[in-house]
Amino acid sequence: MNDYYVDLHIHIGRTASGKPVKVTGAKTLTLANILHEAERVKGLHIVGIVDSHVPEVLDELEREMEANGWSEQKEGGVQAGNVTLLLGSEIEIYDNHCHGPIHVLVFLPTIAAMRLFSEWLEKRIKNISLSSQRMYGTGRKLQEIVKQLEGLFIPAHAFTPFKSLYGRGVKQSLTEVFEPDWMDAVELGLSADSEMADQIAELHRYPYLSNSDAHSLRKMAREYQIVRMHHPMFAELKKALRKEDGRAIVANYGLNPKLGKYYQTACERCFAPMNGSNERCPSCGHDRCVKGVFDRLHELKTDGVPPKRPPYIYQVPLEFIPGLGEKTYNMLLQHFGTEMYVLHQATKEQLADVVGEKLAERIVLARSGQLAITAGGGGKYGKIALT
Repeated sequence: MNDYYVDLHIHIGRTASGKPVKVTGAKTLTLANILHEAERVKGLHIVGIVDSHVPEVLDELEREMEANGWSEQKEGGVQAGNVTLLLGSEIEIYDNHCHGPIHVLVFLPTIAAMRLFSEWLEKRIKNISLSSQRMYGTGRKLQEIVKQLEGLFIPAHAFTPFKSLYGRGVKQSLTEVFEPDWMDAVELGLSADSEMADQIAELHRYPYLSNSDAHSLRKMAREYQIVRMHHPMFAELKKALRKEDGRAIVANYGLNPKLGKYYQTACERCFAPMNGSNERCPSCGHDRCVKGVFDRLHELKTDGVPPKRPPYIYQVPLEFIPGLGEKTYNMLLQHFGTEMYVLHQATKEQLADVVGEKLAERIVLARSGQLAITAGGGGKYGKIALT
């Protein structure tokens, strides 16, 4: 068995021809750049490309496979150098059974399966060439086709105020929208961790994923997991989600939820904390707030004993650390190779030799969750508060 760094939620910003896929994604977020960033900068072993339903993306992938000698694995996934690419799709559903919209992730084992899914999906959305398009149909119908194609079905960023299962999608239970037996995992999102999610008893049966939802190269691996498998392949990941034969998620690495954009209830205009009542913002007088994940989960809390889970390890991405700018970031990469080495392996002494004692201490404190945080909310990230 080996341990692999895995981020399963990465968007394509543009195709090789320059056509937009994820409109809000960076232009540099191309297939080739993602795979280079994953291997050479981040140190990831598996990436989930969640816009693989786009025909031009699939065509581009097959051209790159032929040009670079990449191969599709018998157990699923494309081996691209030292990185395995998993074929995924993010889809928005909004049907008569939910308040929606809800974003979900779908992963399929092969290019052929993804092409079949793309053909099926094209009849139910307006533009097959764009990311996160709204599907006209029920969540259960989507689950049904995914299971027919032997794929994985995962609600995305399940608790955020917008476009999520529990943020806007359901009043009380996921059974209002989905068939529980056809769900394979739940993605936590940046403003929640395992302990927060486990306040909802109906989620105790599912593994939790911590992914970046990257809209730029730099955001890749801001959240990820270590997965123990024999090989980095689709079939092995499926077994790990089911904890079969020793495969398993070993640890989730993610932001302290307070660093997320939607942790606390806050004014939608000035982001000042609010108590969620109908009162006006005490800072700017605005009368509307964005309910935070912390408060939403408190509303949905149910009785139940949560299962023993992998540790959720708070990790502050390098870009969040005060004083660590682009020049220093590049120095660290030049010296240590990848972000994963900086975040997991470099000693304080080694770091100090490159960036000095003060910054080295902040990086080490960030590893152990000891940096003070000012909570985020309303759409604004939290910040590291230096004392």
